[in-house]
Amino acid sequence: MEITEVRISLKEKERSRLKAFTTITFDNCFVVRDIKVIDGSKGLFVAMPSKKIRVPCLQCNFRNEIGSKYCGQCGARLETALEPRTGDENVRQEEHRDIAHPITMEFRNYIQNKVLEVYEKEKKVPQGEALPAA
Repeated sequence: MEITEVRISLKEKERSRLKAFTTITFDNCFVVRDIKVIDGSKGLFVAMPSKKIRVPCLQCNFRNEIGSKYCGQCGARLETALEPRTGDENVRQEEHRDIAHPITMEFRNYIQNKVLEVYEKEKKVPQGEALPAA
């Protein structure tokens, strides 16, 4: 499987760790959107698209985000089990589940290297100009 296109949407805000959103195309026939370029403590890395995990209200079954204190549908107080654990460094990661992700480390590195390569090129292009077609 080959990455045939990478599109970068820069999100350069001061003090923001999120640097860009990326869309990648595989073999000119499959697209993955909302891949993030993040500036972490060890440098830039790629985060796969994810969604917040939701849990049902015991009264009306409406699906609420983890950490919600009251149901968004009926207003009932939600169980404390829905609240994220404090003191756990992985809490933010546990609130999200990847929508798409590579299975092997080799393929993850391939995606990350390709995305970061295009990201670095895009950063060097003056705003308002487009990169030449590859």
